[in-house]
Amino acid sequence: MTTASTGGSLLRMRGIVKQFPGVRALDGVDLDVAEGEVHCLLGQNGAGKSTLIKVLAGAHRPDAGELEWDGQRVSFTSPHAADVAGIATIHQELDLVPGLSVAENVVLGHEPARLGFTRPSGAERTARALLRRLGHPEIPAGREVGRLPAAGQQVVSVARALSRNARLIVMDEPSAVLDSEEVDNLFRVVRELTESGVAVVYISHRLEEIRRIGDRVTVLKDGRTVARNLPARTTPTAEIIRLMTGRNVEYALPERGPTPTGEVVLEVDRLGRRGEFSDVSFTVRAGEIVGLAGLVGSGRSEILETIYGARKASTGSVRVRGRALRGGSVPAAVRAGLGLCPEERKSQALLLAEPVYRNVSLPVLSRFARAGFVRTDAERRDAGVATGQLDVRPADPMRAVRTLSGGNQQKVVLARWLLTGCSVLLLDEPTRGVDVGARGEIYALVRGLARQGVAVVLVSSDVPEVLGLADRVLVVREGRVVHQAPGGELDEARVLDLVMEGSRG
Repeated sequence: MTTASTGGSLLRMRGIVKQFPGVRALDGVDLDVAEGEVHCLLGQNGAGKSTLIKVLAGAHRPDAGELEWDGQRVSFTSPHAADVAGIATIHQELDLVPGLSVAENVVLGHEPARLGFTRPSGAERTARALLRRLGHPEIPAGREVGRLPAAGQQVVSVARALSRNARLIVMDEPSAVLDSEEVDNLFRVVRELTESGVAVVYISHRLEEIRRIGDRVTVLKDGRTVARNLPARTTPTAEIIRLMTGRNVEYALPERGPTPTGEVVLEVDRLGRRGEFSDVSFTVRAGEIVGLAGLVGSGRSEILETIYGARKASTGSVRVRGRALRGGSVPAAVRAGLGLCPEERKSQALLLAEPVYRNVSLPVLSRFARAGFVRTDAERRDAGVATGQLDVRPADPMRAVRTLSGGNQQKVVLARWLLTGCSVLLLDEPTRGVDVGARGEIYALVRGLARQGVAVVLVSSDVPEVLGLADRVLVVREGRVVHQAPGGELDEARVLDLVMEGSRG
C-alpha cells in the first residue's frame, strides 16, 4: 500500500468490512480525514466508495472494523445519528423531495419552530441566506425543487448540507451536472468551508478537479485501500490511474475514422419547444457521431428528449430514414429504431428493483412472449449475450440492477439498445459518474456501434469528450445552434468561447 504522512484526524476508519450476499463490498478499508481539508476518495465504479460512504453516514452497519469521530470510538446506527454528530452527505443521485419547496428541502429534518409550530418564514430566510452564500440568489426559495434544472437542484442539496452546520461534508460527484462557471463557484464554497475548519470528502471521476481542490487522496480498488493520504497536487495522474485500475490506462479516445458517407438516417428540421430551444436543424448519417456541445441549461438534453418523443415539439419535425416520426410518442420512436440513454439513468432509464436481464429486454419484451406468457429462459439468454458483449460486472443477469456500480448500470442501459438493434442512438452524458477504466470501454463501444452503421447523437458536458468522439459538432447556446463544424476542426477554447460569449463561427 502507498501512503504519505498525515496529521491528526477528525475521522478515522480502520479495517472496515461490509459484506452483502455473494459480495464482499469492503474488505478492510482505512480512511483518515483531518479538520479543514479536502480529502479525495477515488476508485473505479464498484471499488467500494459508495458503500464506505453509507457506512460513514449510518445507512449501513459495518461487519467489522472501527470508526473514530473526533477522537471517540463511535457506531452510527442510523443516518440521523451521523447527522446529529455533524456528518452530511450530498449524494450523486440527489435525495431531494421534488414536491417540496426549495426552502422546505433545505431545512428538512430540522425545521425552525416556535412553541411547537414550524415557521415557514424562518425556513425561507435560512434558504435565501444560504443560496446567496452559494452564489445563486436567483433561485426562488418558494419554488418546488422538482421544477429546477439539475444544476439548480445540486445547489439546493449543497445548501441543505450547509444548513446543518456539519463538521464533515461528503460530496459524491458534485460537479457532474455543473458547467465550468458553476464548478468554480462550488470550489469557492468548498474553500470557504475548509477555511472555517469543515472537512470535505470529495468523490469525483474528473481527475483534473482533484488537482484544483484536493489536499490528500485515498484510493480504493476491489473493496480495499490501495493508497492512503497521497498529496493531491503532486501525485502523477498516471500513478493514480494505475492504482485505481491495477494497470496503465490512457485517456486516448478511439481514433476517428474516415468521414461517414452512408445514407441519412436521422433528419431534424427546424425543431423547437417553447421556452427551451428553437429552430434546431441537423442530419445524422449511418455510422456518424454528431455531438451537441453547450452549457448545462442550454437546451441540449431537451433537444434529445424531444427527438425521442419524451417531450412534444412546438415546431418542426423529425424523420427517420425519410419517414416522419409522430411527435411526443416514445413507443413510436422506439418502433422507428431510436434508443435513448438519458442523463439520469436511475430515475429515467432503469427499474432498480428488477434484475439486469429484465432491464435489458424491456423495450422488446413482446419478442419473448408466446400465448400471453414470457419465455424467461430466452429473455435471460439474449439479455446475457448483450451484457456479456459489454462486460457488465458482475456477470449475473439475475442480480438486481440497483446493486451494480454506476458504470455497470450505464452499460446495462447501453446493452438494452444493443439487444434492440436500434439504428439511431441518443446518448445524454454517457460517462457521467463513470470511472476512467469504464469510460474507455464506453468510448470504444460507441465507436464500435458507429462502425456497424448506427447513427449516434451525443450530449456531454465534457467538451474534450465531444470533440474526441464526434465526427461533427453542433455548439448550442441558449436553445439555438450557433455553430457547427467537423470535430477535428474545433478545440476546447473555441467551443467555450462560443457557448459562453455567444461568438458566431
